[in-house]
Amino acid sequence: MSDLVLEARDLTRHYEIKRGLFGEKATVRALAGVSFALERGKTLAVVGESGCGKSTLARLVTMIEPPTAGELLLDGKPVANATRQELKQLRLGVQIVFQDPYGSLNPRRKVSSIIGEPLAINTGLSRAERDEQARAMMAKVGLRPEHFGRYPHMFSGGQRQRIAIARALVMNPKLLVADEPVSALDVSVQGKLLNLLLDLQDELKLAYLFISHDLSVVRHIASRVMVMYLGRAVEQGTRDAIFSAPRHPYTRALLASTPSTDPSHQRQRLPVQGELPSPLNPPPGCAFHRRCPFAIDICKLERPELREVEGRFVACHRAHEDLPAPTEARVAAA
Repeated sequence: MSDLVLEARDLTRHYEIKRGLFGEKATVRALAGVSFALERGKTLAVVGESGCGKSTLARLVTMIEPPTAGELLLDGKPVANATRQELKQLRLGVQIVFQDPYGSLNPRRKVSSIIGEPLAINTGLSRAERDEQARAMMAKVGLRPEHFGRYPHMFSGGQRQRIAIARALVMNPKLLVADEPVSALDVSVQGKLLNLLLDLQDELKLAYLFISHDLSVVRHIASRVMVMYLGRAVEQGTRDAIFSAPRHPYTRALLASTPSTDPSHQRQRLPVQGELPSPLNPPPGCAFHRRCPFAIDICKLERPELREVEGRFVACHRAHEDLPAPTEARVAAA
């Protein structure tokens, strides 16, 4: 039996919008062809700036929206070919935890109802059986029995996110999509929640698609990392490969911009300069070339495809070169 839970093949998502006084039509290329695979018990972290397509990818994987093009396979089954009943079953195997622990829970419902609702909708279990499973899942995520009859406003942000995780896992999914699940929490609470997710993954053999802009969080939880820029993957590989020796200039800039107490790291800080281009009008060639200190003529004309370089996949014309350190690159760019 294959351990492959999810496979994406050239996933694309475009949105048609109207703009201007006369309603001129335009196409937002939110996702421009992304491919990856995710195995049972592993975590793929998707990182990048706001607007790079991370949340759009989450909506496609959870089947909230269909792709414009490309193919999504769950347990080897193409989602596009699924019947209505098959699609319902596939959706039960993919659950999501949202970013905002305050907005994702119904304030009028008790914890017992919030966690038990998926069971009420999708199973024929009795009320007593649903309550039993909900209580068991509460215990798994570190909530106490007396929390069962309380309302969301009575909990902290970290506790609310534990409730959201319990609700997502009560249907025993194979894949959990975590969309910035700790970004709204204090740093001390983040660590506890990340450790909980790791413990649950180990116990339940879950696959995680973990979306984040915080590379320190990603380093703690990821098995593999996919760096996205303007709807495309620009670098993809194991966590150790990405963090120890990034090959794409954008990945290097993101890592250099991450706060660190290491003095040598501070000297090499190179925040990404300029603004993310509009997905309504992406630049020709490499989408990053206008912000890249290493850009050469070919970068402005030809879009690089992902290719294997030193054990990871990189979309950069100069990925095979030993490019200078960030401080040297800034001088060269100036």
